[in-house]
Amino acid sequence: MKRKAKHFTVGRALDTGVTYILLLAVAFIFFFPCLWLILASFSKSGTIYSFEGFFPTEYSLASFKRLFTDTAMYNYPKWFLNTLFVAAGSCVLGTFLTILTAYTMSRFEFGARKPIMKTTMVLGMFPSFMGMIAVYLLMTQFNLINHLWGLILIYSAGAPMGYLTQKGFFDTIPKAIDEAARIDGATSFQVFTKINLPLSKPIIVYTALSSFTWPWSDFILPKLLLKEKDLYTVAVGLMSLDETEFARFAAGSVFIAVPIVILYFFLVKDMVNGMAAGAVKG
Repeated sequence: MKRKAKHFTVGRALDTGVTYILLLAVAFIFFFPCLWLILASFSKSGTIYSFEGFFPTEYSLASFKRLFTDTAMYNYPKWFLNTLFVAAGSCVLGTFLTILTAYTMSRFEFGARKPIMKTTMVLGMFPSFMGMIAVYLLMTQFNLINHLWGLILIYSAGAPMGYLTQKGFFDTIPKAIDEAARIDGATSFQVFTKINLPLSKPIIVYTALSSFTWPWSDFILPKLLLKEKDLYTVAVGLMSLDETEFARFAAGSVFIAVPIVILYFFLVKDMVNGMAAGAVKG
C-alpha cells in the first residue's frame, strides 16, 4: 500500500509539473509579442531597422512624447477621441438592443421565435466581412460615408446578432418571479426594469464590455467608411504611419490597450459570471 501511495504521489507530481511547464511555455509564446511591442515603443531611434535581433539598442520616451505632440501629419489624440466616441456610442446603443433582443427571446412566446433563432444562428456562421460591399453601398445611399455615427449605427445594428449568451442568462432567472410580480399588478415593462434588470448585472457588464471592445480594435469597417484622416480611428490611423515611425506605432498600440486592460481588471468578475451563467442554457 505504501509503495502504491508513493508511486501515485510521484506520478501525480510529475503530471502536475509537466502541465505547469507546458502552461508556462504557452504563456511565454503569447506574452513575448506583447513584451516585444512594449519594448519597441521605447526605441530611441524610432525605426525597426535599428534593432539588433528582436529588441532596440537604445531606449527613450521620445516616441510617446511625439505621439501626443507631433500631430501635424499623424493626429493620434484626435484618432483616440474618435475611437472613444465610436466605442462608447456603440457600447450604449448595442448593449441596449442586445439586452432587449435576448430578453424578448427568453421571456415571450410568439410564432416567429424559433425561425428567428435558427436564422440568426445560421447567419452567425458567416464572417461579417462578407457583407462589406453591401454595407458600403447602403452607407453611400444614406450619405454616411465619413461620418462616425455611421460606424456606431453599423456596430449597434450588428450587436443583437450575438444575443444567445444573454438569452441563456435570462433563461436562468426563474419565470415564477415574473408571474408573482404580475399577480401583484406589475406590467411587463415593470417586471423587466424592476426585477430582471437588477438581477442581470453580470450579463449587462459582459455585453457592454464586448460591445465596447469590438469597435475599439476594429480595422476593416473604419478603413472602409472613413476616408478623411481627421476621422480615422486609432487602428486605421496607426496603419497609415510611415515604416520609419515604428516606435510611434508601437507606442500608440500600447497606449490604446491601456483602457481595455483597466476595464477588464475592474469588470472581469462580473464578465466571467455573465459568460458562465449565459452558457448554461442556449
